[in-house]
Amino acid sequence: MLEAGRKEGRIVAEPLHGITVVEMTVAVQGPAAGLYLRDMGAEVIKVEPPIGDASRYGRGTQNETPEGTLGPQFVAVNRGKRSVCMDLTTPLARAALHRVLEEADVFLTNYREPALQKMGLGFDALHERYPRLIYASVNGFGPRGPDADKAMLDGAAAARSGLVHHTGYADRAPSLAGAITIDTSGAQQLALGIMTALYARERAGIGQRVQTSALGAALWRQQWEITHVAMTGAELPRAGNHHPNIKGPYGVYLTKDGDAIMIAQTMQNEAWDALCIFAETFELAIDPRFQTPGQRLGEGLTAEDSLEVRRRLTDAFARKGTQEWVDFLYTQPEIVWERVRSWQEVLHDEQTLANDYLTQVSVEGVGQFQTVGTLVQLSATPGAPKGNPPALGEGNEDVLRQFGVSAEDRAAITLQATQAREALLAEIAKMKAEPDA
Repeated sequence: MLEAGRKEGRIVAEPLHGITVVEMTVAVQGPAAGLYLRDMGAEVIKVEPPIGDASRYGRGTQNETPEGTLGPQFVAVNRGKRSVCMDLTTPLARAALHRVLEEADVFLTNYREPALQKMGLGFDALHERYPRLIYASVNGFGPRGPDADKAMLDGAAAARSGLVHHTGYADRAPSLAGAITIDTSGAQQLALGIMTALYARERAGIGQRVQTSALGAALWRQQWEITHVAMTGAELPRAGNHHPNIKGPYGVYLTKDGDAIMIAQTMQNEAWDALCIFAETFELAIDPRFQTPGQRLGEGLTAEDSLEVRRRLTDAFARKGTQEWVDFLYTQPEIVWERVRSWQEVLHDEQTLANDYLTQVSVEGVGQFQTVGTLVQLSATPGAPKGNPPALGEGNEDVLRQFGVSAEDRAAITLQATQAREALLAEIAKMKAEPDA
């Protein structure tokens, strides 16, 4: 079936229609890259071990959905893919995988290198066999160096990159971000690398290896701050509700009713005057330290100047309610600001909805709900969300038949995976039942 969008009444193929991706991934960093390719029209075949992606049934906190319901992390980054469940320790499953790889365009993985080599799925082996295949891998700390094979979760890469050290308050321990932004950043970089390699293949006719990492993505996210430190030798201590490298008013302020508003910049003097009058900080309107946009982003300010203007604005914001501030700030287009929103509020934000940044998925045991959808919008060949996350092994029959695996082998592969899964689940149940040593 043609994945398609519409432009001026004409059916147009999606940009990656006809591209086949074999994905062997877990958690977020790998699967989120595959999700982007899927939304842009690629066929993404997620090859899972007998027990499935480890995040399939992860529950997180405050999760009252029925036991065995797909986990929110899995749902978020596996929409619209096909799942093929295989026990790749068996020759039959490995042979079937290679039937798929023969026709694939991309092999995408965040498995650790030793595991891939053990299965015969290292880059050298696949590149020799399939020279046009794009081999895309992402890990925690980069493909070289002493920690190339070190295990990683989002916070570990954030810590190593400097982000954690510079987040939080100077008089408290460093803070993690409130979301796993580094895993998703790594996925973005990997998807961009894959698209670049596909374009290069069109020009040069060969496949190649694409590599990135969570650490690399974290450094990319902090280019300005890291460059500033390298150029100046600055320490840039943690600044709490403010930015370590921006002096002046830039920061988050609490209102009278406990909500928060972020003030980034006041671009014209008339807007600064209006803010000072509304805030009843009249002296700031004529203070020579804050009379230009540059000064209001810290140009020429001392640390003491910044502390003073922040203290005055902190007191001012605390004197008025959130709605008073919002109503005023909407009259001032030259003030760059936003009300701090919770994730619950984000799901209903009119700007998010107007841009179709959310999409509906359906999960057994929960029903329909929203998740983040396709964010890249193309005018001529748009992509689109592709539906629900797959049940484990739901594509074993259709997908393997599509790539020429016989009915007998399909049945055997599914049986082997089922038996391996049952054995693993029995072992896990036994371990849970054993009394603590």
